[in-house]
Amino acid sequence: MNISISVIIPTYNRWHLIRRAVDSVLSQTVQADEIIIVDDGSTDSSASKLQFHYGDQIKVIQQSNSGVSAARNHGIERSTGNWIALLDSDDAWHSEKLQKQRQTIASDNTCVLCHTNEIWIRNGVRVNQMKKHQKSGGDIFKNCLPLCVISPSSVLIRRDVLDESGLFDTTLPACEDYDLWLRICSKYKTHYLPQQLLSKYGGHADQLSKKHWGMDRFRIRSLQKLLSQTKLTDEQKQLALNMLERKTIILLKGAIKHNNHDLSAECRSILTQNNFSIPDTVRC
Repeated sequence: MNISISVIIPTYNRWHLIRRAVDSVLSQTVQADEIIIVDDGSTDSSASKLQFHYGDQIKVIQQSNSGVSAARNHGIERSTGNWIALLDSDDAWHSEKLQKQRQTIASDNTCVLCHTNEIWIRNGVRVNQMKKHQKSGGDIFKNCLPLCVISPSSVLIRRDVLDESGLFDTTLPACEDYDLWLRICSKYKTHYLPQQLLSKYGGHADQLSKKHWGMDRFRIRSLQKLLSQTKLTDEQKQLALNMLERKTIILLKGAIKHNNHDLSAECRSILTQNNFSIPDTVRC
């Protein structure tokens, strides 16, 4: 099996972090075929510093500031590998990540997406994942509905699957990974490596989860799009509808609590359009 791996690293004003990410790729026991860094309009001279520091070990692409989804998509479109690995600029791979994933995909030609376990570090302190974040392999569509259970930085995905399913949705300010995994996992099984082959670093102010409140707003948009644009089995459709109803009611309760009348009206409209029951507690 011919396996060529392109690594895509989007970055925006993270010169203070991205070297750790790039060094972790260059330190792999099995090297990637290319490393593409997409500079999303940084103002900290990241692009020139990266090129000076790493030379021809990397390829730097610059674009006007358009968001992480557009940056990832740009990198994927300009890449040449038949497998795509993603890495966020604040994360770092462990040295055997690519080797173990490459062994997995080489030994099973049904593999289209391989992801791994990870270590979480927040503000310099290692923290435990909650049960709801537990990862798994196989048919995980149902597991993907509540929240994102595949970390972009852990994934290795076959290029033609992205060609078929589409890339990241640039209209979503956040939860763009949740959106993509739902589309892919509605059609394909995944392979999961339980080894912790990635360190995810959190706590810094520019994380998307800190920039946007009410992340379920974006998951609801994704579920609506999934139901209208993706061919699902009857079981998958019902599971997605159940989750849409659940998340919309929770968001409606929050909107009422905070006197957000526009969001409240939007939630009621979603419930009505899908013939969901509006609980008595939120009817007024």
